[in-house]
Amino acid sequence: MASLALTSSFLPSLQSRRRKPEVNAQIRFSSLRSSLPKTAIFDSGIRTSFRIPSSLSSEAKSIKPALDFRSSRGNLGTFTVRAASSSPATVAPASQPWQGAAIKPLIASIATGIILWFVPVPSGVSRNAWQLLAIFLATIVGIITQPLPLGAVALLGLGASVLTKTLTFSAAFSAFGDPIPWLIALAFFFARGFIKTGLGNRIAYQFVSLFGSSTLGLGYSLVFSEALLAPAIPSVSARAGGIFLPLVKSLCVACGSNAGDGTEKRLGSWLMLTCFQTSVISSSMFLTAMAANPLSATLTYNTIKQTIGWTDWAKAAIVPGLISLIVVPLLLYVIYPPTVKSSPDAPKLAREKLEKMGPMSNNEIIMAGTLLLTVGLWVFGGVLNVDAVTAAILGLSVLLVTGVVTWKECLAEAVAWDTLTWFAALIAMAGYLNKYGLISWFSQTVVKFVGGLELSWQLSFGILVLLYFYSHYFFASGAAHIGAMFTAFLSVASALGTPPYFGAIVLSFLSNLMGGLTHYGIGSAPVFYGANYVPLAQWWGYGFLISVVNIIIWLGAGGIWWKAIGLW
Repeated sequence: MASLALTSSFLPSLQSRRRKPEVNAQIRFSSLRSSLPKTAIFDSGIRTSFRIPSSLSSEAKSIKPALDFRSSRGNLGTFTVRAASSSPATVAPASQPWQGAAIKPLIASIATGIILWFVPVPSGVSRNAWQLLAIFLATIVGIITQPLPLGAVALLGLGASVLTKTLTFSAAFSAFGDPIPWLIALAFFFARGFIKTGLGNRIAYQFVSLFGSSTLGLGYSLVFSEALLAPAIPSVSARAGGIFLPLVKSLCVACGSNAGDGTEKRLGSWLMLTCFQTSVISSSMFLTAMAANPLSATLTYNTIKQTIGWTDWAKAAIVPGLISLIVVPLLLYVIYPPTVKSSPDAPKLAREKLEKMGPMSNNEIIMAGTLLLTVGLWVFGGVLNVDAVTAAILGLSVLLVTGVVTWKECLAEAVAWDTLTWFAALIAMAGYLNKYGLISWFSQTVVKFVGGLELSWQLSFGILVLLYFYSHYFFASGAAHIGAMFTAFLSVASALGTPPYFGAIVLSFLSNLMGGLTHYGIGSAPVFYGANYVPLAQWWGYGFLISVVNIIIWLGAGGIWWKAIGLW
């Protein structure tokens, strides 16, 4: 039976004015418990008063804890107590730590919005558009500095837009009906089943057994696997969330790298960031690798009356794309390295783990079949008229009906619901910035500025490319960015002497690559960021660095390749 160390120091008695002796005693837990009221609570450390057995002190009749109960192992704990007066003194409760917003980041976010709100509205911009820009930028600052969790920050942004009458309630929450945020949330539910059934571990061990002797080799195996699937699955959200997030999480866990316990950098941080940054590269390489790519092709035809076919797109992208797929993982491996870089025994250990796992369980078989069904619908959805989110809902329905994943487990996926909230909020605000005309005003301003510089078409196009690319910080959707700015920038580039088809191809590729800037810029971003392996500041910092590398590769090596194949 465990012991409880009890130390009591008695205050001077007002009657006798003589000091009571201190009592130090080791008593059995059972003895103490038998002398306490039935309402005594030991686990929480909350006590009002209790009696000490007379055998411990003839003088002490009633004592009250003066300090909180400090638990240690098992039932052992320490009280410091003093004698109570005839009318028990009230013990002030321990002060609770502040659980609200971080004050300095909150002030920074609010100040950003207020300052911009009162800046004079530029000519050609509506008041509503300018107010929404102020709220949007304040929300972005809040998302970066995180005075509250991301979902809470985004909800405050939506609340501010409704409170100020900048948006109606239905407009502010309109993106919660958008399929992309739901597809991302569904991906987290799939990941839960993938890991819960053990199928994720089984596939992870297979990968480790084949490529696990080096961390870099393991990363490249995932990168090129995703690139091979890219032309067949026209949704980067589906590829990232439905297939590779569960696999990457399983690999991280299998290698002892978990989110939130200090082992993130063992493998997970580098692998998550690498898989995300290369997902935007593979999306750039094929016309059917990202849902918004056909929109670029359509706008190209509408603007310059030239068609970008599937083969034309792939031929132009293959060289810079492959170079980026090789360089980016290696660069991140150098500047953001995993702490475990090689493990010669890993393949052998993985094979032993697979042997111990034995044959696939029924739940693993159901999970594997559901995954194949969902991926099949993603691949052939265009023919069957089934979109990506409908396929994912069907797959989740199978998992729920069979009990592989329960609804309670879905509700417990806090990251999924948080991501759904902040991503939908940003899509709504960014969408209405476009609807209110702010983006068209920005495009026209850029066009006039660049056109007035009277530079060569190469320099003019370079400036247009950079402005087009880095304006993506204001967008939570590639399709929204393309729809708002592609036509204007292509028209101006052509008017300034850029070969029209060349300009269209470059803008189409960059419309994917720019998604790597933030944690909301493309469908795969919230998926990989939501795994919580990479801090937000590092996500944005490395996103900017990789964007510079990609621009150099695609405009440098890509430019030479495009010259060779006659695009300019």
